[in-house]
Amino acid sequence: MAAVAPQPAEAGPLRRWAPLIGVAVIVIYCLAPFYWMLVSAFRRPSDQFSNAPIPAPFSFQNFKDVFSGDNGFGRGLLNSLIVAGSVTILTLIIGMVAAYTLARLDFKFKNVVLAIIITTSMFPGISLVVPLLKLFVNIHWINTYQAMIVPSLSFALPLAVWNLTAFFRQMPRELEQAAMVDGCTPAQAFRKVIIPLAAPGVFTTAIITFIAAWNEFLIALSMTNKKSIQTANVIIAQFTGTTGRDQPFGSQMAAGVVVTIPLVIAVLLFQRRIVAGLTAGGVK
Repeated sequence: MAAVAPQPAEAGPLRRWAPLIGVAVIVIYCLAPFYWMLVSAFRRPSDQFSNAPIPAPFSFQNFKDVFSGDNGFGRGLLNSLIVAGSVTILTLIIGMVAAYTLARLDFKFKNVVLAIIITTSMFPGISLVVPLLKLFVNIHWINTYQAMIVPSLSFALPLAVWNLTAFFRQMPRELEQAAMVDGCTPAQAFRKVIIPLAAPGVFTTAIITFIAAWNEFLIALSMTNKKSIQTANVIIAQFTGTTGRDQPFGSQMAAGVVVTIPLVIAVLLFQRRIVAGLTAGGVK
């Protein structure tokens, strides 16, 4: 008689539930600060130091305080949008051209160039503040948008070039060759064929860049001292409360919720296009 192979033992309850428990712990750990910020934002100003897990009663007074008075938060949101949007657009334009060149062209020291690019992103931002501040004072860039955009661009570009280079390398060269057979120049093939098919990688890079530029604080704090040009993050850090002497904890939490909303919207909008997989069927 043929020997019967032993059946694998069924996984115990602990092995089945351990991955789910681990995921739940990570999700709770990541969302707990935002949940507490949201709860604190909806408390009454008199209850701002309460430890209750749910605000009772709910109050919108903190949100009213954020946009009232002369704290400049509304202008700060506009400044943050201008800076983050400019950094994202410039990063994508420069990053796509540089990444495509590094992915497709063969030249000496290409790997050295890539190594230098990624190395520049490892410098801590705090170490560059003093020389940048001295430079911008000399060229009269203090309290200007470019004083925030250019440094943020220098931090965003290395990661964008690195990510897009890896993405372009995965795309078959037959795409450009087929386009050039049909009469396209290399530049036209890049613009009309490669960029549309590279949309998932481009949108992923755009999301990462926008979030990093939107959340940037150190450069914006160091290069501006006028409220009319400061970003929302700097404005929040300088809240003084309704009387100028109280602790504006509730209004700071409400402002944090407002600042987070554009990031959530950006992720929800672009995530669909990333998951759609626009490269499907690109090569026959």
